[in-house]
Amino acid sequence: MRELKVVIADDHPVVLVGLRGVIQRDERFDLVGEAVSSSQLVEQLALHRPDLVITDFNMPGDATYGDGLQLIGHITEHFPAVKILVLTMESNHLIISHLLEMGVAGVVAKNHIHEEIGKALNALANDRPYTAPPGQATSVISNPKVIDERFSTLSPREVEVLRLFVTGSSVGDIARQLNRSVKTVSTQKVSAMRKLEVLTDHALLTYCIKAAPLE
Repeated sequence: MRELKVVIADDHPVVLVGLRGVIQRDERFDLVGEAVSSSQLVEQLALHRPDLVITDFNMPGDATYGDGLQLIGHITEHFPAVKILVLTMESNHLIISHLLEMGVAGVVAKNHIHEEIGKALNALANDRPYTAPPGQATSVISNPKVIDERFSTLSPREVEVLRLFVTGSSVGDIARQLNRSVKTVSTQKVSAMRKLEVLTDHALLTYCIKAAPLE
């Protein structure tokens, strides 16, 4: 069995060191690159053309590659041959389902990484996708504590954007009303969606109206 070339990416040093150790101890894998940001990861992929990338879902991004779904989408489009194993703290089943629909080889919950990373690597080394153990999906609509926690992470400017969004205003309308650029408002809206763990405008609208009115 040939060694699989691996690139790992995470902006948390402890996680990166842990991954490095796991990969280097396994004779089936050859660690060829590391990254701590989206741009570094894409550079490593272009340089080494690995068989497998293990990447954090949320990392410092940039205007070109972003992070999360945007970054994974870029990798699947420009490096279709690479297998992607995503590490994440996300519990939203919509996001996890979307990642799998995008073609990632597996998703490992960071709070279970010690128990699951070995199983994931075994599956990928044998050319199989990794299937996470079943868990309870987090229902943000029915869990007031989760709702409060997520809304508390929004910045005042993100709250302003969402308050106008739920009234039916477009990004352009909001930009004019708040005297901000369209790009700034769009960035704030996307950031709020990521913090609230919603993928579409419809889901965002439903979340804001049903879960936590923006007063």
